Amino acid sequence: MANKNLNAAKLAKKDEFYTQMPDIERELQHYWPHFRGKTVLCNCDDPYESNFFKYFALRFNQLGLRKLVCTCYNGSPVQGNELLLRFEDFDDTPQKQAYKVEITEVSDLNGDGAVDLTDVRYLLQNAKNVLSILHTGDFRSRECIALLQEADVVVTNPPFSLFREYIGQLMAYGKKFLIVGHQNAITYKEVFPLIKENKVWLGYGFKGSAAHFVSPYEDIATAGDHRENMIRVSGVNWFTNLEITKRHEMLDLVCRYSPEAYPKYDNYDAIEVGKTADIPCDYDGVMGVPVTFLDKYNPEQFEIIGATESEGKGFSNGLWIEKSGVAQATVRGEKKYKRIFIERKTA
Repeated sequence: MANKNLNAAKLAKKDEFYTQMPDIERELQHYWPHFRGKTVLCNCDDPYESNFFKYFALRFNQLGLRKLVCTCYNGSPVQGNELLLRFEDFDDTPQKQAYKVEITEVSDLNGDGAVDLTDVRYLLQNAKNVLSILHTGDFRSRECIALLQEADVVVTNPPFSLFREYIGQLMAYGKKFLIVGHQNAITYKEVFPLIKENKVWLGYGFKGSAAHFVSPYEDIATAGDHRENMIRVSGVNWFTNLEITKRHEMLDLVCRYSPEAYPKYDNYDAIEVGKTADIPCDYDGVMGVPVTFLDKYNPEQFEIIGATESEGKGFSNGLWIEKSGVAQATVRGEKKYKRIFIERKTA
């Protein structure tokens, strides 16, 4: 099903999707060893609003962080939303400025025996030592690139409309990262080669591959489960180059190949596998699988050969594998949605 929310936001170049704390907690629990002694940068996160900032500030000591830096783009439209971090004492502060928060120490400032949200609020109130104003806060700006160069790990929800440019910048500067993106990004020409070459992979993911983000936009998704002041986006993933256990889990293959169950494509020498769970255990040729296969992809078990392209422009022949000249794979004349071509590795 087409994601109307994402498409509408993309067309309007509106990218204010604020990730919920439970989604952040559920994913980041798998990465804690990667943060010890590191500088973490959240460079698409208003410190007043971002749950990424809240997460790392509250767990600064648990994670053993060296430094936490958080920046935001000038003009965040959802400042003060009660569903987000709200700091009442900042009513007189210009709320449309681009901020940088830099933290090197977090302690129990209110004396209640624990580091909690009140302590984080005190940190933000200490504007002289912690808070500074940026020119724009754009991740592409010179000041933000300088912060990126100093960082060890980047964790954020970048603008979906700028995802290609954003991940390209991370790779250009050789940064470790964990970021939120849409599954359509898997087949972008700037992203797919990174996945194919095992430079980027998917994280543990959102429940049901869908998430509710705090957002100022109208929720026009046709799916159910609408929530007040939130927008539902299906097909979202975590993209990372941090090593995780999941990446080395073997997919249990139980199905057996037959020509009737696995027809070949009309225009490419590979069989169609409609579901990841249906990958046959006894077929050694090329198989076309849905992009959701990457959620189970183990590079020790499979090799990625290529992928179809369905954006409809910008590619010679439309297929990222030189052996074919088709934009979409078809079976008996029926077009199949984006497919990744894989081969099973044999001992």
